[in-house]
Amino acid sequence: MAFNTPVVLLALGTLFAQTSAFYLPGAAPRDYAPGDTVNLFVNTLTPEVGPATTKLRSFVNYDYYHPSFQFCQPDGGPKKQPESLGSILFGDRIFDSPYQIRMMENSTECQTLCTTTVSPENAKFINERIREDYALNWLVDGLPAAEMKMDPKSGEIFYDIGMFSSNFCFNLGNVVDPDHEEVEISPILNNHYDIILKYHTKDNIKYRVVGVLVWPSSNAATEGDCEVREGGKHMELSETTASTVRYTYRVMWSKSDTRWATRWDNYLHVFDPRIHWFSLINSLVIATFLCIMVSMILYRNVSRDISRYNSMDLSEDVQEDFGWKLVHGEVFRQPRWPMALSVLVGNGTQLALMVSVTLVFSLLGFLSPSNRGALATVMLVFWTLFGGIGGYASTRVYASLGGTQFRKNVFFTATLLPTFVFAIVFLLNLLLITAGSSGAVPFGTMLVIVILWFAINGPLTVVGAFIGRRHGLISNPVRVNQIPRQIPPPPRYLKPWSASLLSGVLPFGAAFVELYFVLSSLFASRAYYAFGFLSLTACIVGLTTATVTILFTYFLLCAEEYRWHWRAVFIGGGSSFWLLAYGIFYWASRLSLDSLTSVVLYLGYLFILSVFNFLITGTIGFLATYWAVRRLYSAIRVD
Repeated sequence: MAFNTPVVLLALGTLFAQTSAFYLPGAAPRDYAPGDTVNLFVNTLTPEVGPATTKLRSFVNYDYYHPSFQFCQPDGGPKKQPESLGSILFGDRIFDSPYQIRMMENSTECQTLCTTTVSPENAKFINERIREDYALNWLVDGLPAAEMKMDPKSGEIFYDIGMFSSNFCFNLGNVVDPDHEEVEISPILNNHYDIILKYHTKDNIKYRVVGVLVWPSSNAATEGDCEVREGGKHMELSETTASTVRYTYRVMWSKSDTRWATRWDNYLHVFDPRIHWFSLINSLVIATFLCIMVSMILYRNVSRDISRYNSMDLSEDVQEDFGWKLVHGEVFRQPRWPMALSVLVGNGTQLALMVSVTLVFSLLGFLSPSNRGALATVMLVFWTLFGGIGGYASTRVYASLGGTQFRKNVFFTATLLPTFVFAIVFLLNLLLITAGSSGAVPFGTMLVIVILWFAINGPLTVVGAFIGRRHGLISNPVRVNQIPRQIPPPPRYLKPWSASLLSGVLPFGAAFVELYFVLSSLFASRAYYAFGFLSLTACIVGLTTATVTILFTYFLLCAEEYRWHWRAVFIGGGSSFWLLAYGIFYWASRLSLDSLTSVVLYLGYLFILSVFNFLITGTIGFLATYWAVRRLYSAIRVD
């Protein structure tokens, strides 16, 4: 649903006579006077899905000022710009540039930035990056440079790289003829840029940048005009002899009716919103069906069984009823590895709260796209602060399961998951360093994360565990028999792996459409901004996971299988196996990774994503089942 911003503001103004407002950090507008310097910053070069291929071919980013590219540098060398923690983790490396841009000053004539000589070795490196569809990322006043396109369905104008990608950048070069797009040619380098800056003004006094457009082109001329004439030569880099490259640009200012507050609307364009609505409606149908099914089971079958069971005269020698009622003395027996189970639930609770609060902040507009890396920064901060919640949940579950080694429980809760993730990320980071990628996390950033881990998350986990220990265990509604009951062979569909895969289909089916956009954002450098759809989908997935886990656990108890604790975790986390399988399918259909480094990076990050999903959904399944089992056995009379 789209909201008319002026109407909403007018309505709020009628409700409150006096209001005070503020801009979020990094989201305040900047006013320029005619002639003021407008800085153009450069970011990393990223692989894109371009016209040469429909698949992404690499995951390795490169610094703009990587020596092999030999781009023009500002006097005195490039200066690194301050970045947030999340921006650094996601591979942003922002520097200043030698481009001279001043507000309202057009440069219709060709401006020579610099002339450089590219060696055959560097030419081979650049040509390979062009074949892999690498793109340049520029920033002006917090806005990314893009190309203007038209949606063929709606006719709306938006800023985009083209029909193949929705990231805001433009190609390093081309391997198809610009005049005949169906004809493939040798790699040509884009060495001329027409920069069109959109501005909005009020009273012709102050000006604000509301759009940045760049049209790159290739010209082999080493002097004179930078226009590519008909029949003119494009800039091809020789891999046998040195090549002379002249970088040129022009700057043009264009007035726009777009206000500063809505300038991102041109960038965040949804091609077909019906896809998201289809995903949401599909998820709602699945969740509604499951809720109705579980309600029918609980309110009809279970209620009837409880009434019949409670009406029996247990003082007489009467055969007890069948199914889930027979295992009332076993259902709360301590499971295997209670320490591992409680640590898993504690970390899963911490991750689930982090994701939930982050989605709330994104819905409220706190995570502005102009604040690069804000999403990752907020997630790290909330994960750290929710360490106390994780410690509390882990300790209470451990106490309820009959555990006694609380110090080990706190230690493993605070260290096991961070150490596991840090070890994998560290190995992947070594691969990026070996490949010379700008995406490699610097040592200082790694140190900051370790400090957040040890100095904040660890102590908060201890505090939460202390509070959980004070609250004590959750008492069981029925006693546990001293001698374990024999378990009959369960049906095939209730065996651990079968039940996990079967139960995971429904939560995965509720989210697989939105999952495509999420994977494209993470791995194919596409911008994701449909946080409203994502939040609703996440809620539906959580509800679906809880209901399907309760349903399968009820079937298990009816089969007299009382070892439900770990089953609930794996049934709830069953969608993770389908997520991993879908990631492999996404690799085969959307990616064409040529290097071992890219393959290992993709599989490593996909594995981490699947583990996080397993922890969250497994925790939801366990806690929902624990609540349902307690309610179920609290309703029966046991003497």
